[in-house]
Amino acid sequence: MDEQTLNKEDTHPQAQDDARMQEPVDKMNRAAEEKSVAKSTVFDKGPYEVRTPVQTVRSETEGDPDANFYQGTGHVRIRTLEMKEISQEDIDRVLELTGQLEAFDILMMYYDCALAQVRTKLEILNREMALKKKRNPFESIKCRLKKPVSIYEKLKLRRIPFSVENIETHLTDVAGLRVICSFIDDIYNIRDSLAAQDDVKIIQEKDYIAHPKANGYRSLHLILEIPIFLMQEKKFMRVELQFRTIAMDFWASVEHKMKYKKEIKNEKSIVEELRYSADLINQLDRRMLQIRDRIELSEESNLERSEWK
Repeated sequence: MDEQTLNKEDTHPQAQDDARMQEPVDKMNRAAEEKSVAKSTVFDKGPYEVRTPVQTVRSETEGDPDANFYQGTGHVRIRTLEMKEISQEDIDRVLELTGQLEAFDILMMYYDCALAQVRTKLEILNREMALKKKRNPFESIKCRLKKPVSIYEKLKLRRIPFSVENIETHLTDVAGLRVICSFIDDIYNIRDSLAAQDDVKIIQEKDYIAHPKANGYRSLHLILEIPIFLMQEKKFMRVELQFRTIAMDFWASVEHKMKYKKEIKNEKSIVEELRYSADLINQLDRRMLQIRDRIELSEESNLERSEWK
């Protein structure tokens, strides 16, 4: 192709638009490269970090001119493999460049409404069980929306283009609740009550209580699909729900903090100790459940005797 043809293509309106959109992103990429001094790129993956050596990625994508780019939405490409971290301002800039800023805010509002919907359902069940069983099954309920930077990094880790559509399609944990219960059977009772509601659909369940992870982690994870009712439509949203007992949550919190400790001596031994501690905590949970059942049975017997007097 001759130089004259190339010049004609460069003046095409679409090419000019692409260049105009790409220019600020290129500036962001260059600034990130200048700041980056790390030998690896850190991607956020929930509570843990996954380190991908830059050199390894390059060797696997050798010969690919786009190997050092994460394909954004439309014609905007974002350099990622050299970036040590990305800021909220960078995310806002990408959303603005791709014309998705308003759509992203609306989607986050949908997720926030879904959180409120699920929390309300849980609080109603808590009140009913407190009245009927004379005790509260929940110790606490924590809600969270995944931060935009974490959303971006999770999609990037999966090599999925960052867009509002892909967030809704590929991620199930943007909106999440963690419910801390007193006893193991409370967890399953609440799960069954939610599943029985005609506007709740459990689309995924991972029972790490019955089948704990190799490190000893225990919890019940559910992905719910529920409707939110808007001004002119009903929209189905997905929400992640995690159930733990107080003891399970204590272990998970301590184990999570230990993940970030560096240069730990006798690491294998500590991992084994944590796994053993998880087993002890599970035994404690079940022992406390047995004690509670004995107390409730004793109360029922006393009530029956008093009625015969």
